[in-house]
Amino acid sequence: MEKLKPKLFSVMKTYTKEQFIKDVVSGIIVAIIALPLSIALALASGVTPEKGIYTAITAGFVISLLGGSRVQIAGPTAAFATIVAGIVAKNGFEGLVIATLMAGIILILMGLLRLGSLIRFIPYTITTGFTAGIAVTIVIGQIKDFLGLTVVTEEPLIETVEKLAAVFHFIGTINWQAAAVGAICLAILIGWPYLPGVCKKIPPSLIAVLAGIAMVSGLKLQVNTIGDLYEISNKLPALSLPAFRFETIHSVLPDAFTIAVLAAIESLLSCVVADSMIGSRHQSNTELVAQGAGNIVSALFGGIPATGAIARTAANIKNGGRTPIAGMVHAVVLLLILVVLMPYAALIPMPAIAAILFMVAYNMCGWRKFVHLCRTSPKSDIAVLVVTFVLTVVFDLVVAIEVGILMAALLFMKRMSDVTQVKGWKYAQEVQDPDGTELHAVPENTRVYEISGPLFFGAADKILQIALEGKTRYLILRMRSVSAIDATAMHTLEELQEKCRQKNICLILSHVNEQPMQVMKKAGFTKKVGEENFCSHIYEALDRAQALGEAGQYK
Repeated sequence: MEKLKPKLFSVMKTYTKEQFIKDVVSGIIVAIIALPLSIALALASGVTPEKGIYTAITAGFVISLLGGSRVQIAGPTAAFATIVAGIVAKNGFEGLVIATLMAGIILILMGLLRLGSLIRFIPYTITTGFTAGIAVTIVIGQIKDFLGLTVVTEEPLIETVEKLAAVFHFIGTINWQAAAVGAICLAILIGWPYLPGVCKKIPPSLIAVLAGIAMVSGLKLQVNTIGDLYEISNKLPALSLPAFRFETIHSVLPDAFTIAVLAAIESLLSCVVADSMIGSRHQSNTELVAQGAGNIVSALFGGIPATGAIARTAANIKNGGRTPIAGMVHAVVLLLILVVLMPYAALIPMPAIAAILFMVAYNMCGWRKFVHLCRTSPKSDIAVLVVTFVLTVVFDLVVAIEVGILMAALLFMKRMSDVTQVKGWKYAQEVQDPDGTELHAVPENTRVYEISGPLFFGAADKILQIALEGKTRYLILRMRSVSAIDATAMHTLEELQEKCRQKNICLILSHVNEQPMQVMKKAGFTKKVGEENFCSHIYEALDRAQALGEAGQYK
């Protein structure tokens, strides 16, 4: 069983001075990348800019310290933006803190209960669908700032559909100066990585922010900046406990589960990607405990939900980071930046932030995977994918995940039911066993049915298709292809056995596998049928039916 031992303790046994230097350099570079992203994601989440940096500092440090991955970088991510914005709009920042604390506790429990491996049971179509849906909601939510629209409503806009409707309604208020700044920043974000030489080493988001500040401040453009809309603070994160009220806890409980599940999925997915890049292996349950602890600390120090960030983790690896020290350095550097440079964040234009979030949405949407799945997947999987995507955009992630998982489960059971078959042998005199080469006589008053596939509640009714004809005195069920059986199917077998008893038919079972046999013993079915009527092979079952027939016995 996997031990809940942080990777930091393992890697320090062979830690070297050379690796420390690489980790420090990588941590500094990742902090520079994380700075504008943390601010942008905080604003997209409906909170003040410093909240994003608080999250990257506190959660980033704790998750690297306690995590199950060598290179994971944690902080605010785009996946949480719409969820967080909705919670803040409905329950205020205090409600978000409570939801994040509860999510942290859930994550720790998931790790302690060794549930890390269960994340793989969430279908790929669901994760792809809601990821693409989140990307679309981010884009729609940022159109207002990108175009500099003046949106006036009586109530704050929470739902994505409402925001899209407001864009069309107020499109006439477009600020062309803001749109120009946004377009230039977006062009920088797209084109900068293609420039040669040293330019590739500088994060394009940082260049876009500096260019936006230069345009708005230097040309005196009438464009909203962060300082125009928010109060900027460079204070250090301070410990604060929320007031726990039953109404608030009840209201945010579904959101807490959503945050926990999403944090688990994204962090473990990031770990898998990182493992493939460095040839390592993460500890999933340790990572869940660390994610829980990181989110609790983030909430207590004024942050928002956090999880492993795939892009920042990949940047860490590419710049030489190989131990959790890099993630801890990234958090410390951000702390220093918060104190020294945070007041200058007031100069960042809102269109530049929107452009950064457009690129974040594009990079996370996975449209190529989405299109590939639509082209190559079965219709049922495409339905799950599209429904999850649409519900994420139209409603929210909670509804999308609930409906998506329900649909996937029902469609899976339908497939398994279709796979399970109960077929009777059509010949009565002789039969060739697929496992053998010899012909074997079948008594005239014996019927053989072969069951294949799992016997569960979705396929249990197929057992009732077995015909008990008038001449039949011995019924053989060949179960070599039945890997598992549940209580519903067991009940149906008991009904079949009772019908056999009433018609004076002897029931014989052949090649019952381990799991079905255990269920039958526990249900007392073996005693009802008789342990002597459980045969290890079809030949043995046929021989027993013939021997009973010759002896004139039916039971």
